[in-house]
Amino acid sequence: MINVVGVRFKKAGKIYYFDPVDIDVKKENSVIVETVRGIEFGDVVVGPKEIKEEDIVAPLKNVIRIATEEDIIKHKENKSKEKRAFEICEEKIEEHKLQMKLIDVEYTFDNNKVIFYFTADGRVDFRELVKDLASIFRTRIELRQIGVRDEAKMIGGVGPCGRALCCNSFLGDFDPVSIKMAKEQNLSLNPTKISGLCGRLMCCLKYEHEAYEESLGLLPEVGLKVRTPRGKGIVVDTNTLLEIVKVRVKGEDDTEEIVPFVLDEIEK
Repeated sequence: MINVVGVRFKKAGKIYYFDPVDIDVKKENSVIVETVRGIEFGDVVVGPKEIKEEDIVAPLKNVIRIATEEDIIKHKENKSKEKRAFEICEEKIEEHKLQMKLIDVEYTFDNNKVIFYFTADGRVDFRELVKDLASIFRTRIELRQIGVRDEAKMIGGVGPCGRALCCNSFLGDFDPVSIKMAKEQNLSLNPTKISGLCGRLMCCLKYEHEAYEESLGLLPEVGLKVRTPRGKGIVVDTNTLLEIVKVRVKGEDDTEEIVPFVLDEIEK
């Protein structure tokens, strides 16, 4: 077992584990850590805990120190510089007439690199843009193309439910979402009904998927012959959420009628 703390660098960003070494790090502390990108400023969202060695991505980097007042001031200054860098980059994109949309700008804590996130329909030759930006900022420049889901996560917004986007509020990672999940939940397959602001299937389709799969495994299939308190019949419909089974059975006058039964009343 290894003692670690979980650190986030962005709101609703992925949680990364670091070795606190001998530093008394607590949840909600701001810390300075060593990453593959260099020295970074982050917030501790998971307090010290022990995890299995196979659950970490090696090599495990260290927490350098708990952030000081000077570190916090520098972090805020970097955030201010990111806004100006965004404006400059947009001007240069327009100047070079590049078919790309700038989404976000991020300075590493030590200012050794400026990362520009953008979206584009295809590949973009931004070599001249990088040269211009490097001459302006006098540091390493990285342009990183992202997808539409990452764009929604960075920008944020309000979903069809009226709440802030899950990806921008609390989701650290994107889980795979498929149209099969919508079908199993008896949702309309109209793309406008099951798509988020990003144009992809809504992440929340995943939340109850396991519960629906479990219920579907218990419910009889449509067309199956079953025993009911009213005798034998054929399943014509099921309600996954309520676990109700509608069965076509014969009435007293030998006419057929459709009767709903609770799952416990059905024998396959």
